[in-house]
Amino acid sequence: MTAIIPNTYTLVWTTPASKIFKRLFGAQEKFWTSERKQKAAALSLTPKQAYTLASIVEEETTKDEDKGKIASVYLNRRNDGMKLAADPTVKYAMKNFGLKRIYDKYLLTPSPYNTYQHLGLPPGPICTPSIKTIDAVLNEPATNYLYFVAKPDWSGLSNFASTFAEHEVNARNYQRFLDSLYLNR
Repeated sequence: MTAIIPNTYTLVWTTPASKIFKRLFGAQEKFWTSERKQKAAALSLTPKQAYTLASIVEEETTKDEDKGKIASVYLNRRNDGMKLAADPTVKYAMKNFGLKRIYDKYLLTPSPYNTYQHLGLPPGPICTPSIKTIDAVLNEPATNYLYFVAKPDWSGLSNFASTFAEHEVNARNYQRFLDSLYLNR
């Protein structure tokens, strides 16, 4: 469901569900201005697809400076005919957002939301993305990035790469970082 735009809504506890939905629908209509719709269309996305992509980005990072770049990775993959291969969609398919690492066996989880198994975006959002994240998707920078992995420094930021060879170096560095933490316990 993409009808919920994150915001503060003042409602009385006795408000009927139909009025609540009407209020949320009105907020959604107001949010998707012609400018936002045009930005989505320029990315070959509908508003629902932009919202769905933003939900994946929302689960990938809390760092605003990485959100647009992560969106560009997924859009570049889609445009290149690659699977999105987004870890948060596996967590969603498994109904376990608490997972810290995605192992190969998890990639086999059958679900239309598992973007390791299916091309394109999942059938709907995996969470309610923030307005900031939706706008980061709509304003994503043009990059040639196809890969990203967390930086080995606990900053919460990511290293981005255009080639798989570059990505492998970044991923090995991050793996060594994680391994060193477990070895030093």
